[in-house]
Amino acid sequence: MGGLLRLRSVGYGAVRGLRNLALGLLIGTGAAAAQPVVIAALGDSLTAGYGLAEGEGFVPTMQAWLDDRGAEVELRNAGVSGDTTAGGLARVDWTLTDDVDGLIVALGANDMLRGIDPAVTRQNLAGILDAAGEAGVEALLFGIAAPGNYGPDYQRAFDAIYPELAEDYDALLGPTFLAPLRDAVGEGDPASVMQADGIHPNAAGVEIIVEGLGPSVLELAKRARR
Repeated sequence: MGGLLRLRSVGYGAVRGLRNLALGLLIGTGAAAAQPVVIAALGDSLTAGYGLAEGEGFVPTMQAWLDDRGAEVELRNAGVSGDTTAGGLARVDWTLTDDVDGLIVALGANDMLRGIDPAVTRQNLAGILDAAGEAGVEALLFGIAAPGNYGPDYQRAFDAIYPELAEDYDALLGPTFLAPLRDAVGEGDPASVMQADGIHPNAAGVEIIVEGLGPSVLELAKRARR
């Protein structure tokens, strides 16, 4: 199976290269100047928009934020509620269709909640970044900060995953996914930006997250357009 997935990824990269070459020729004549950068957001419930009305989740809110700034980006929702990094790895090849130029990787929260060994989480995320690299797709990591529930050793090992992988794979590293909420609320009441479960942001919380993470997505789009 691993060999088949590798062949599929290489095939996608070859098709993408031909597509980009064709677009380059067209852009040279002004025929395809408005071709958007396609970015897939591979994530869990935080990406999927769990508990929110249509149009209030992370992906549509980020799309509106990008549109307001004139960014020619098509953002695709590849979030699955409850997904772990293992689930993301299992479906990354389906996500990296031949028209995808950039990949947001926002996984790990459910690994942390389940106390999964950080080494396993790291290996799965590395596999996702390997697939992106083989497909010629730029990647952006949005991590999640581990609390101290499992002890300081677990916390240190988990929190180190994202910056170290970003360096190893020359991927972009954004803030942790919920960092904008933490910064905005400070010592205030987090209930104003969270759903009743205390885990998922409400619509107001999503808007704050998008404001904080948006610049990183713009940087990904810039990289993917090169």
